Amino acid sequence: MRLVQISDTHLLADPFGRSRKGEPLRQLHAVLARARALRPDVVLMTGDVAQDETPVAYRHACDAFADLGCPWFWIPGNHDQPELMTASHPLHEAVDLGHWRLLLLNTRVSGQPGGSVGVEQLQRLAEQLESDARPTLIGLHHPPVAIGSVWMDAIGLEDRDALWQTLTPYPQVKAMLCGHIHQAFAAREGPVEVYGCPATSDQFLPRSHEFAVDEAARPGLRVVDLSQDALQTWVERVDL
Repeated sequence: MRLVQISDTHLLADPFGRSRKGEPLRQLHAVLARARALRPDVVLMTGDVAQDETPVAYRHACDAFADLGCPWFWIPGNHDQPELMTASHPLHEAVDLGHWRLLLLNTRVSGQPGGSVGVEQLQRLAEQLESDARPTLIGLHHPPVAIGSVWMDAIGLEDRDALWQTLTPYPQVKAMLCGHIHQAFAAREGPVEVYGCPATSDQFLPRSHEFAVDEAARPGLRVVDLSQDALQTWVERVDL
């Protein structure tokens, strides 16, 4: 089973609109061309689909993802409008991956750059894990650990301690895939691996005290190959 993670497209209604350093829609198409070549079984988009909160931006995303040739799923980021997302493509809480499963958390907090899982969603997460012992991936937008960038850690996941406490009794959780940070990242919290993904749009400079764009880094994606009880993962970058 091969999962490809795409993140932080920051699309605009204008298909030729520019971000700080590039053209988001053109870059998304370049990354998705690489994704198709990798022949994924499923694609996960981990939030910040649209930058300008317009229905047209979400239609651009759906049109692009429709050419993948496999099922795809998305979760909202802090820049997103979930109502506009669901008008174009449904949001899911769980995805059956055969021997594995993928649980999706909505960490968006309206009007805030930082995120939170929230008590109700943590309760549902515990119920989902209690009812199924299959190896599990969790996808969310905001990183559940500090990444070492002062400005980004200030807008991370507010209730990450509560999230980790919820996960403690459930050894089937093997890894978490996050967006938001616009960079490749890997860490471990106890037995759980945590992976960040390059953006398809601008990349952020790792371990920066203040906001900074990494002008040398290229857009990219993360590949996750799932076997019986283990996974292998790596990042691929795309030339423009």
